[in-house]
Amino acid sequence: MGFRENLQHLRATRNMTQEQLAMLLGVSRQSVTKWEAAKSYPEMDKLLKICQIFECSLDDLVTGDVAALAGNASSVNGTQVPVPDGPPQDICGYDEHQRMMAFKVPTGVAAILVMCGIAFLFEGSFSFMGGDADTLMIVLILLGVLICLAFAVPAGMEHAAFMKAHPYIEDFYTEDDRASARRDLSRAIVAGIAAIFVGVACIMVFGEHRDTERQGLCLLMLFVALGVWLIVRYGMLLGRMNIAEYNKSAAEELEMEDIVNAQVEDEIRDAMIAHKRSNKKLGAICGAIMIAATIIGLALLFIPVFSAADPSDFDPVGTSAMWFWVAWPVGGMICGIVAVLMEGFSREK
Repeated sequence: MGFRENLQHLRATRNMTQEQLAMLLGVSRQSVTKWEAAKSYPEMDKLLKICQIFECSLDDLVTGDVAALAGNASSVNGTQVPVPDGPPQDICGYDEHQRMMAFKVPTGVAAILVMCGIAFLFEGSFSFMGGDADTLMIVLILLGVLICLAFAVPAGMEHAAFMKAHPYIEDFYTEDDRASARRDLSRAIVAGIAAIFVGVACIMVFGEHRDTERQGLCLLMLFVALGVWLIVRYGMLLGRMNIAEYNKSAAEELEMEDIVNAQVEDEIRDAMIAHKRSNKKLGAICGAIMIAATIIGLALLFIPVFSAADPSDFDPVGTSAMWFWVAWPVGGMICGIVAVLMEGFSREK
């Protein structure tokens, strides 16, 4: 038996589809199809990963006979073992990973709002070693920031590692899955807005009296935190089903060499390379635009100073110098226009 027969037999004995193996390896289903049709051959890192998945040696996989080594022929009672096929499934843990992200990110954001709300209760009521009376309030807000970072930083690192390990995911979500996620998001939006309205009502009721104003602010922030958590979480749960966007983001994170060596279809690889080059061009153009905006802004600021007869009498009010900051927003808008135009022309091609 050769590699293609061994791979087919290993998939059959594990009842694993091509889509499932492809997602475990971070390649497209078409790549696995080509391997089993002897039209292409996986790279060494993919071969080693296949050995890990099926618990066999590299020699046995490439040149051996895994069926004979297992004391098992590729048929059972004279009947050929069918190679399983079926719809794509989540075999690499993508859904679980995205659910983890959809919990940690909104929880980190809500932590800051909750700690700010608690901090309002202690506004001006505590000082440390004769310092500012708002010391405890500041400490609680900083604690909220630390809690947010404790959720966000590990989540970001895990997401980057996951994208590098799985640069391409075959879409396995069904229309029923998407419809359910949309319903959940619509309910979350309604519940989140309702929670925010409750918070606003609290500040309107408690804020009328100076003695209860801090309690009102605290309740406002707590209900806002709840509303934000619901909307962000279920928004991310719906967004996780946009597999095309995930694959696009993963391609942006990869280096050009990684894209060239990726075990994906030629059309997918070409699209990833074109997108990477387009992003580099866009970055260079926007960088040049913002440098020009900076030069123009500095010119608007300093030229009137040097052109005045007596620089000490220069008054920025009523001169072009007061508009120097406009250069950066204008530069940003131009960058946005360029990005939209480049995206439109690239789609036409």
